[in-house]
Amino acid sequence: MNTFEENMKRHNIGLSPYACKDEDAKRFHEEDEDMRSPFFRDIDRIIYTYAYIRYSDKTQVYSKKENDLITKRMVHVQYVSKIARTIGRALGLNEDLIEAASLGHDLGHVPFGHFGESVLNEISLKVGEGYFYHNVESVRLLMEIEGKGMGKNLTVQVLDAILCHNGEFVLGKYYPKKKTPHDFLEEYHKTYTEKDFVRQLVPMTLEGCVVRISDVIAYLGKDIDDACMLGVLKKEEIPESITSVLGNHNREIVNTIVMDIIQNSLGKPYIQLSENVYHAVVELKKFNYEHIYNQSLSQEEKEIIRQDFSLIYQKLQNDLETKQVHSEIFVHFLNHKSERYLNNTSSARKILDFIAGMTDDYFLYIANSVRKNF
Repeated sequence: MNTFEENMKRHNIGLSPYACKDEDAKRFHEEDEDMRSPFFRDIDRIIYTYAYIRYSDKTQVYSKKENDLITKRMVHVQYVSKIARTIGRALGLNEDLIEAASLGHDLGHVPFGHFGESVLNEISLKVGEGYFYHNVESVRLLMEIEGKGMGKNLTVQVLDAILCHNGEFVLGKYYPKKKTPHDFLEEYHKTYTEKDFVRQLVPMTLEGCVVRISDVIAYLGKDIDDACMLGVLKKEEIPESITSVLGNHNREIVNTIVMDIIQNSLGKPYIQLSENVYHAVVELKKFNYEHIYNQSLSQEEKEIIRQDFSLIYQKLQNDLETKQVHSEIFVHFLNHKSERYLNNTSSARKILDFIAGMTDDYFLYIANSVRKNF
């Protein structure tokens, strides 16, 4: 073996017996691998997607705020990647798999974050396309939308970690669930048809479990910092029952949880939090929802955004039905898609995919144009 090939595969040395090895990587379409490991190659494929580029103007929590220091989705996924790789390295896990899943986990987030996602879910159900979740759309992007509608042929392990990453559901212990590629596809399709099925999703690898908890770690403290910077929250408001365990600043919160996970998970086939840290994380998450997430948009802003989603959908639906070839959905989306995507995707799903992929600024541009001309 050449020296450069040995160097590229050096990260495999000394991995935990519970780590996902490079040789375990599976793709739905077999292909010749190059000097990169399969998961390392997935990282490259993810960061060169159009969806990854659009992270830079996607909302994390706060929209329409004139402050360059407020976290955007691009920064959040990098935080997740760094935190997850720190845990992964300490536990002897596959850092390439961790990084790929971390960087790709939020590709499917829609304009205006979780509120936008809830509105698009309402529309999706109304038009008969099933439930809409950003983690599922992230997988859809990588399997069926990117690559001109041919997908990027990522490994099943990375796709599964992305599908199962949902940081809204915090657990005290994350135990991976063995799956075949068929099992993964079955779960993926069920997310569209079975209400709350996403709550049952469990990653197939320990690396996927690390990404899932790292998503939580990355946003809890940083969202507090952003809220304090905007003057909507004071750190003194955080209950002492939380700060006495986790700390009062983002760096303390991250360090406390990361070290707790490492100490309780080293050499074990699961990822675990100590009982007191787990309860503090759950309490902090609840606090953030009450004081940050539920307050990030006013009722008036929410109503305007909801109306804009509806108007844009109606306009694009009309454009497709009347074949308005100069419409944005043709010029900026469908004209660049393969026959496979065009022939196998319903009109409603094409519109949902297009809207989901919009940045906040592009969404507002389209909304303003629709109000004037439709």
